[in-house]
Amino acid sequence: MDPIPVSDTAASQQAHWRSRASFARAGNAIEQFLATAEYDGLAWLVAGFALGIAAWFVLPGRSQWMALIAGGVGLALGACAAMQRDGRWPWCRAALIGMPLALAAGCALVWAKSAWVGAAAIPYPSVVTVNARILARDAMPAAGKVRLLLALRPDALAGPIRARVSVPDRFDLSAAQEGAIVRIKARLMPPSAPLWPGAYDAARRAWFDGVAATGAALGPLVLVREAADGGSIDHARHALAERVHARLPGAAGGIAVALASGERGALSASDEAAMRDAGLTHLLSVSGLHVSAVVGGAYWIVLRLLALWPWLALRVRLPLIAGGAGALAGIAYTLLTGAQVPTLRSCVGALLVLAAVAFGRQPMSLRLLALAGFVVLLLWPESVVGPSFQMSFGAVLAIVALHQARPARAFLAARDEGWLWRHGRQWVMLLLTGLVIELALMPITFFHFHRGGVYGALANLVAIPLTTVVVMPLLAGALALDAVVGGLSTPLWQATAASLDGLLGLARAVAARPDAVTVIPTMGEGVFGLFLAGMIWLALWRGTMRAWGIVPALAGAVALAMARPADVLISPDAHHIGMLVDDGAQLVVLGQGRSTFYTAAMLEAEGQSLPFRPLPSWQGARCNTDFCRVVLRRPERDWTFLLGRNDHSAATEAMVVACAGVDVVIARTPLPAECHPRHLKVDKDVLHYAGGMALYLAEGRVLRVADSQGQHPWWRAPSVRPQTPQ
Repeated sequence: MDPIPVSDTAASQQAHWRSRASFARAGNAIEQFLATAEYDGLAWLVAGFALGIAAWFVLPGRSQWMALIAGGVGLALGACAAMQRDGRWPWCRAALIGMPLALAAGCALVWAKSAWVGAAAIPYPSVVTVNARILARDAMPAAGKVRLLLALRPDALAGPIRARVSVPDRFDLSAAQEGAIVRIKARLMPPSAPLWPGAYDAARRAWFDGVAATGAALGPLVLVREAADGGSIDHARHALAERVHARLPGAAGGIAVALASGERGALSASDEAAMRDAGLTHLLSVSGLHVSAVVGGAYWIVLRLLALWPWLALRVRLPLIAGGAGALAGIAYTLLTGAQVPTLRSCVGALLVLAAVAFGRQPMSLRLLALAGFVVLLLWPESVVGPSFQMSFGAVLAIVALHQARPARAFLAARDEGWLWRHGRQWVMLLLTGLVIELALMPITFFHFHRGGVYGALANLVAIPLTTVVVMPLLAGALALDAVVGGLSTPLWQATAASLDGLLGLARAVAARPDAVTVIPTMGEGVFGLFLAGMIWLALWRGTMRAWGIVPALAGAVALAMARPADVLISPDAHHIGMLVDDGAQLVVLGQGRSTFYTAAMLEAEGQSLPFRPLPSWQGARCNTDFCRVVLRRPERDWTFLLGRNDHSAATEAMVVACAGVDVVIARTPLPAECHPRHLKVDKDVLHYAGGMALYLAEGRVLRVADSQGQHPWWRAPSVRPQTPQ
């Protein structure tokens, strides 16, 4: 018997219902999976929002940014169209609609802020003599200078700009006060692009700060008009810093000034290096730890004092009043220490925690941390690529994830036991928390600074309680008593100095160990992305799904272990060239001059704690006044380099012959078209388009700064030649 014919309309209806049934099964499966894995929609939405911001920095140009935004919106609209019935698959709806929208919103937000606040760099270096208004002042007595943020209008530019200018303390600095108008002669430079791939990008930071130039004063400041307001918060901060430094001179005073006013310039370079290598640098930057100590201290004091009044305690919710007092203390401390972005982020987080406590909610939860992160990213989306945001939120995320894990909750659960066992478990958990934080922050530290302290967890186990429980209360008490009764505060100042000396002694002892610091070469963005993906996965999922986060983290660790430092680093103007020689045992540098800044930056990028020497004095180089001929011996082959030493162009005939006999030529001047080395020619024209470069000889790779910049507005357009004054 022939089959009963089915009309085209009926067939299409059957196909439609089959597709809907398949989609329903897929949606139900996703919903069941997300519910089983305890999916926290808010945390993942904020993670998607941050990922969209980061994608704008990683993707090279406008077409990719627009594609990401359009793709996110399109996916969300497609998910909405597929889910026509309200209330179906709520978890699936949040994931399939919310995540694409969060990605698109993050990318769009940072793009909009870049266009709104960005300031184009000045076109060329110049020496100017102009009237300028001082917007901000950062005293740096240890470095012998004051750094000023100025608003000025150079004659060569159409409009006003903001510039950061350093003024040596050999000049009279009495006029360097916020709000004053001064006459200044200074050399201004465009903010520096990365020296080579993976180096710090000062131009990006300056773009989002609205700064168009950096430079140094060439003469004293001449006061044109005094500041209109002599009682501003900036003047109070500087006066506080001067008072603390007068009471506590020396290294202890440098830390005390940083804690009280947020000014870190009073700490010597050696002590700051010791704090960094001991893993204690975070104690010098006013951020989460310090704001939490101030807020928590104010909350505890007000709560205890009000509890002594039974009438009030029986009629008013004391935590609400204490929370308000803590909030005011946190805001005042944030303003007094300069309201820097890390401090503002910490203050926002502390206020959200206070609000949770006041309303009886869990103060340390993943959802509250996500809300704090969203507020911060909404105001400062560019901070997502900075170490401060990554380290502060990474540390808190690690703490929350650890303490929400079932084994940790079981270990800390209350039980009938003696005080020794109870406190022992708490100390074990404190040490474990420190270790988890160190593991979480280690990739971030290596990516941004190429070095990390090995004993940071142990050092912080002592340093954090010492700072929060001893140093900061003593410092606050000394300042309060000093303002009231003056001379009677001397014992508190002495106790503060002793506690700070103990902190510095701990840092120096830890940093002095030969194995205290681990250094690595520049970590690629892809490897860093693997570490971040693993960390976020481990933190946001629960149950067995969490374990899958180990996979990208291990992949990143393997890639990092196999990473090799660059054989050659070239600065954007070829004035500074570094080469690893003697099987990577030594760095030789061409163009060091009197400053070791470039050499230190090269050692950092190479992940080396090695001696260095000027290249002309190395036995593998033959130099004259114009060029150095260098042979780098590698297992696979020997490489011959010809390096220019000055800004003078050699004769074309001589250059053609010299180029033919080497593998790589690097020169500060344009090379003739007839110059054909065997592998690579790098001259002024090439560097203009490429920026700084890194050469990996074994792999045959050439990395350029331009490869990571794309069409981001702080990177100069390669089609435009650098301008020079007329």
